[in-house]
Amino acid sequence: MAKFAIITGASAGIGLELAKLAAADGYELLLAADTPFTGEAANFPNAQTLEIDLSTFEGVDKLMAAAGGRQVDLLCANAGHGLGRAFLDQDPKEWRHVIDTNVVGTTYLLQQVLAKMVARNEGRVLVTGSVAGYMPGSFQAVYNATKAFVDNFTAALRNELKDTNVTVTTLMPGPVDTEFFERGDMMDTQVGTDPNKSDPKDVAKDGWDAVMSGKSSIFSGWKTKLQGTIANVTPEAALAEMHRGMAEPGTAEKNK
Repeated sequence: MAKFAIITGASAGIGLELAKLAAADGYELLLAADTPFTGEAANFPNAQTLEIDLSTFEGVDKLMAAAGGRQVDLLCANAGHGLGRAFLDQDPKEWRHVIDTNVVGTTYLLQQVLAKMVARNEGRVLVTGSVAGYMPGSFQAVYNATKAFVDNFTAALRNELKDTNVTVTTLMPGPVDTEFFERGDMMDTQVGTDPNKSDPKDVAKDGWDAVMSGKSSIFSGWKTKLQGTIANVTPEAALAEMHRGMAEPGTAEKNK
């Protein structure tokens, strides 16, 4: 029987690159995203694509129904949303969608898949967190807080599952060259216009190698690892000010 993987956030960016790696490794795929599958994302061999809102229990239930009861050998829980600008300027519907996608939907999906993996004592899970979870995210406050939840939650899950053969790996990239910043209304910021963002292919490969080897977590790239190390020993106020310099609207001028 062919191996079966579910990959969310797979219509572009890191998720699309993870799908390529899984396809090359012989997995049958169920690819989900809340944006359309077009171009190469729509033409995977042995793949089913599903455009669906993963911020709700109903959306996750529909995803699991689409799996048709198949054994999930690998879950890449990569779906996520960002949102820039000052918190008081954000539409409550927008910041709630970030929380519902990054926290509620991800948590519910993990519970649904992990319960079956633990029951058979086998399975691999890769969750996309972020080094942003280590920093108070001035002008990206809700997003960074959701990633702090993901980073922390997956660490707790690893401990709960340490006596099983199920692995949970957390991928923690820094800024990646994807549609994330455009969708999050951050193209007038230093981080959004930074020409040196990570390549999603490299980030996906780091995550793939880590989950296949059963690692607990990985910072993608040496710069990101350095950021994570510095964040652990830097006062929160200093980190918030540092983040402000990257994410405050108008800071794009720094890259000119």
